Amino acid sequence: MQSILLSLPFLTSRDVSPLLAASLIHAAVDEVLQTDLTEFKLQNVETEGEGDEERFTLLDGESLQRCFFNKLRDVCSEWQKQLPPLRPLTRFLLVSIHAIRNTRRKMEDRHVLLPEFNQLFGLSDDVDRAYFAVFDGHGGVDAANYSATHLHVNVGLHEEIVKNPAEALKCSFQKTDEMFLFKAKREKLRSGTTGVSALIVGNKLHIAWLGDSQVMLVQQGKAVTLMEPHKPEREDERARIETLGGCVTYMDCWRVNGTLAVSRAIGDICQKPYVSGDADGDSFELTGSEDYLLLACDGFFDAIKPHEVVDLVLDHLMQTKVNLV
Repeated sequence: MQSILLSLPFLTSRDVSPLLAASLIHAAVDEVLQTDLTEFKLQNVETEGEGDEERFTLLDGESLQRCFFNKLRDVCSEWQKQLPPLRPLTRFLLVSIHAIRNTRRKMEDRHVLLPEFNQLFGLSDDVDRAYFAVFDGHGGVDAANYSATHLHVNVGLHEEIVKNPAEALKCSFQKTDEMFLFKAKREKLRSGTTGVSALIVGNKLHIAWLGDSQVMLVQQGKAVTLMEPHKPEREDERARIETLGGCVTYMDCWRVNGTLAVSRAIGDICQKPYVSGDADGDSFELTGSEDYLLLACDGFFDAIKPHEVVDLVLDHLMQTKVNLV
């Protein structure tokens, strides 16, 4: 999984187009999957909890990553001789990113941009797909790293990705949470992460989220709120937590069991099930009247109110002389 994120910047830094890079990676992954993966299976791994070892197979990541990059090198050499036909994107998406650490000792946030989603996962129909996500880690970077590495893979490999992409996106949050909790249990990790993702499929926007990272649409110069973040003070979230035997207390802000200021997240093994890994989701028709989509963690929305976003982005575009198309 991590090899995909490593190889994308590796290839693009060598002037490989994103479209070609995604296609090369998919071909290399196919080559790896055709090999006998039992040689990478870890032996004598201790696991807690019944059934974990049946649901998840542990592989030697270092050896598997080495195998992947060898396959990628072979595919690059082969395609250099004869480049297969590649289906270009029919929709051009202009993407901008910004990340700042602020006062924290380490940067715990992660983002993922995959406009070439189809090419990366070998989806060959006539429907364009693009994936974007923001993860706001807390208590360490492990959960955010893991989610940024695995969530889009779970989406792309989900059996409903073509027929029901909204379901695939939402279910992949829960699967990623289960996978990370298995890792956290083995490696004694305590971190967690909120997450928000957007999957654009043709003329439909599908979103899913856990916690207080948010996605917002700007349409004809007006901010449109698409979701309600998961915060402990929400009436339904408080009721869910208290029904499970937890509590919501005020300590400079509302917190689950006096600790976390979010009520849903990937990870946070010590706060499960009060901090849920069950994502919310929604879908929207895109009419062409949309200006742009904004995904950001709570640090942004704590400082910038939704109605201020439009002017803020417009001022930035004017200063940098960038035109939205």
